Amino acid sequence: MEQDGPVLRLPVNPAEISFQREKLFETVNIMSLGEVDFPSNGEKVQETTFSSFFPAEYDASYCQFSSIPDPEEAMAQLEAWTKSQKPIHFIVGGTKINKLVMASAHTLTIKGGEPGDIYFELTLRSWREIKVRTVAELQRTASGIIANRPDLKPVPKTYTVKLGDSLFAIAKMQLGDGSRWKELFALNSSIIGKKPELIYAGTKLVMPA
Repeated sequence: MEQDGPVLRLPVNPAEISFQREKLFETVNIMSLGEVDFPSNGEKVQETTFSSFFPAEYDASYCQFSSIPDPEEAMAQLEAWTKSQKPIHFIVGGTKINKLVMASAHTLTIKGGEPGDIYFELTLRSWREIKVRTVAELQRTASGIIANRPDLKPVPKTYTVKLGDSLFAIAKMQLGDGSRWKELFALNSSIIGKKPELIYAGTKLVMPA
């Protein structure tokens, strides 16, 4: 475990590490039904709990390394991390566990007949970064969403008149019904003019939906 510098390596591996994660529930008391749980979005922060001890003297039968930390100094470091409210790296060798956590609670126990040894239980909670945005940032985000939002209006289809085309022929080929030439003419009368029979190659017509 470390936090921007200080590193604390546990000399004795915990017998087990417990991970707990629950869904979020909102409990509402409804008359005649009693308490009813309604699941809400998200999950509770994962808690990791384990216990071990800091031995006063090195013993090869259970210590991972010989340069073991002083038990009182080790507990002082755990207490400092618990009070600091800053994330620490929790790494379990030989596994994929490597995450940022908060040291939320720890307890220590001194047992008779084992002078200098300090037993402890530690609870860690997964750390989640909280990002606070200013009003100006929110306004910029909102304006960006509006500015970048795609236009949902359908783009009208167009057709470029070719030599020899007529409105009837275009309606038959493009719309599947020659009688719809009147719709085509009405939609493009400002471009064609008053005479539907006079259309010129290169003219771009807007097609009916």
